[in-house]
Amino acid sequence: MVEEPVQKEPAAKAGGLSLGLSTGQAAMPIGEVELEEAPRFSTGSEEFDRVVGFGLLPGSLTIIVGDPGVGKSSLTLKVCANIARQFGKVLYVTGEESPKQVKMRADRLGAIEEQLFILSETNLDIIQQQAEKLNPALLVIDSIQTVFKADIQSAPGSISQVRECAVQLLRLAKTRATAVILIGHVLKDGTLAGPRALEHIVDTVLYFEGERNAQYRVLRAIKNRFGSTSEIGLFAMRNEGLIDVPDASKIFLSERPLDVPGSVVIPTMEGTRPLLVEIQALVSSAPFAPPRRTSDSVDIKRIQLLLAVLEKRVGIMIGSSDVFVKVAGGIKVDEPAMDLALAVALVSSYRNCNTSSGTVVIGEVGLAGEVRAITQIERRIREAERMGFDRVILPKGNLKGLAIKPLIQLVGVETVVECLDIALH
Repeated sequence: MVEEPVQKEPAAKAGGLSLGLSTGQAAMPIGEVELEEAPRFSTGSEEFDRVVGFGLLPGSLTIIVGDPGVGKSSLTLKVCANIARQFGKVLYVTGEESPKQVKMRADRLGAIEEQLFILSETNLDIIQQQAEKLNPALLVIDSIQTVFKADIQSAPGSISQVRECAVQLLRLAKTRATAVILIGHVLKDGTLAGPRALEHIVDTVLYFEGERNAQYRVLRAIKNRFGSTSEIGLFAMRNEGLIDVPDASKIFLSERPLDVPGSVVIPTMEGTRPLLVEIQALVSSAPFAPPRRTSDSVDIKRIQLLLAVLEKRVGIMIGSSDVFVKVAGGIKVDEPAMDLALAVALVSSYRNCNTSSGTVVIGEVGLAGEVRAITQIERRIREAERMGFDRVILPKGNLKGLAIKPLIQLVGVETVVECLDIALH
């Protein structure tokens, strides 16, 4: 038997949060602060490592949120197995399943490791005791909505419970240099009792996007104190779980129809990685008023803006038609560089004109109908060249000072009208 002193902390007041990270030291110049280089934990998944900043940092608090059934627990369990294989003990706390259910999933995913420990518990005090006893390199809470503190009267999953539990787990992560991953469920509006309330507490917020019946999933960083927030990770759902998709452009274009109206390829940028995706548009007569604008991959406001530009600056009366826009593969694209390709796809479908299968379109469209220059044009051109395309239609402003000499044809345009005359045939 070992005597351990128990120090009871006063309950946090309703007026704010006490993180408990104060060291009691006097203020000092920032240049005198000593830094300790801590090696990151490689998760065994290149896509996951890219999103979090080339590995998990000891002492960091990360939350992964997404719709139920999207694959958060499966992805996290494989990460736990990889870290347990390389760096030592990992504690996986489940509040929604029994250890037998977790073992069945681990068997299917090939995630059985000797250093991977399972705990089915929702009481945070017991979880903290087990974590201090094991001293794991990684602690996973699945999910944060099921965990509760006994000294708080509200029910598990409420904002006060979720917030106070996250603060105590943050204290555990910082004081014991343990990487902590929280899993949270969200509704369509993202307001289920916690994940939105925790964004200011945690170090990294990862959103897991994708329909449960879709083949591909996208992991996106919304907040990251230790890395970029513009990177994405792409995963494919297989029988053995989620696997990395390193060559996303090849996957997204593998089933692309050739020489059909309304289909245009755009080289978009996701962080530092260029990604070729296919934008599909369908313009049809509107049997009912007002006409519909439907898209789950592109912002509706961007579609409405381009429709107005096409009517006012190009003279194509397309605003009274139903418009449906989709990015093949289920990925969401939200950057101004897609404007020109989307405009070409809309006019192509409206006129029922084919677009060249070997052409890539890229550029930002202004309200006057002009085509503006975009960033990282060299990487986009290189990706189009690698995938076998023979022509890139791009803003004429990007041709000046181009740092590379590509082997494919570059066609610079200044207006949307000029682009449409070249792209459609």
